[in-house]
Amino acid sequence: MSLWKCLLSFARVKRDSRSLYIELDESLSSALESIASQEHRPKEEIQADIIAAGLAQHYSARELQKHWDSLSSRERDVAALTCLGYTNRQIAAKLKVSPDTVKGYVHHVLVKFNLHSKHEQRTLLGGWDFGDWEPHAPY
Repeated sequence: MSLWKCLLSFARVKRDSRSLYIELDESLSSALESIASQEHRPKEEIQADIIAAGLAQHYSARELQKHWDSLSSRERDVAALTCLGYTNRQIAAKLKVSPDTVKGYVHHVLVKFNLHSKHEQRTLLGGWDFGDWEPHAPY
């Protein structure tokens, strides 16, 4: 569960005539008080930092999804199989294309995600589950 979803599961968003505020459940409120005490910071500051981090993670996930959506089906196949640890030659055999074709798809994926290596791609998509990935039928 993302930080944002976790936070929202413990909070209720309320609105009055002038503002929007979050009503925390008791366990989250206690956790925030504990962190604030340990860090010698106001609870409201800790709360704002956590909400900001959750929003950043949420928007980051949304941006990542936009990049994924920009890939062709073959680029997605190559990206998924790369994340599963397949080599270019193994991907080529699985997709019944040449290793040079796979190399081109890898390049397109890296460009669309603004990455420099397959390692960066694996790191970026490391939280995604490709375990049941089935490549699309050839064109």
